[in-house]
Amino acid sequence: MPLQAEPVQSRGIPCIRLRNDGATALVALHGAHVLSWIPADGRERLFLSERAKCAEGAAIRGGVPVIFPQFAERGPHQRHGFARALAWRYAGIGDGLAAFELENDERTAQWPHAFAARLRVGLSADTIELTLEIGNTGDDVLSFTAALHTYLRVEDIDNVALFGLQGCDYEDSAAGGVLRREDDHEVRFGGEVDRIYNDVVAPLELHDGARVLHIEQAGFGDTVVWNPGERLAAGIGDLAPGDWKRFVCVEAGQVLAPQVLAPGETWSGSQILH
Repeated sequence: MPLQAEPVQSRGIPCIRLRNDGATALVALHGAHVLSWIPADGRERLFLSERAKCAEGAAIRGGVPVIFPQFAERGPHQRHGFARALAWRYAGIGDGLAAFELENDERTAQWPHAFAARLRVGLSADTIELTLEIGNTGDDVLSFTAALHTYLRVEDIDNVALFGLQGCDYEDSAAGGVLRREDDHEVRFGGEVDRIYNDVVAPLELHDGARVLHIEQAGFGDTVVWNPGERLAAGIGDLAPGDWKRFVCVEAGQVLAPQVLAPGETWSGSQILH
């Protein structure tokens, strides 16, 4: 059966529910934000905070925020950019993928560049594929950073390990940006973890107890791994007590080296979860 889509309301905001092969995904038009991914086995794989703010101009805590045109404070503009806080347009299904679009207008005047952004969502029984496309529709060179800020649901962070990063260099944001190399076979989460890994080429595996989630990416140059830990999480207002133990972010990102596009050029990056 081909991918199906229907408009729905969730948490008081307009969304598109996607269905295919017994799996579902829920995408809010607010930020083209994937709120839910439930494969055919019926178990939710994304974390969404019960305190998430789903309002105009706000960022939603959980799911898959689209970070563009600036990652964190790496530039002069608002943290993590404006794309996650604006309404996108649902552009329908083509080539088996649902598409959501955002273009420059008066809402993006803080970043005076002409662009066309598109998020494509593919869904099958056990896989979701997210592809972010950025096109330079202006007359000047375009430079940006971006990420798919994926919150993966876990049962208990104490029993979680991420494999596939051994030998990769990373910037340790939790330690003030010091550069390190990953010597361990697995990454565990005994406190705050905030790392930007460079040149990640091997598929990753997130082990949540006996369960395994496979994570791949293409086009993105970096992988961001984040969990706030108990102390930092206590100061995050849209996380409920104990929420930090129920997710880990494994993000496909273009962070350490900004992507540069000449007029008329297009870039794309994908994250595949299965």
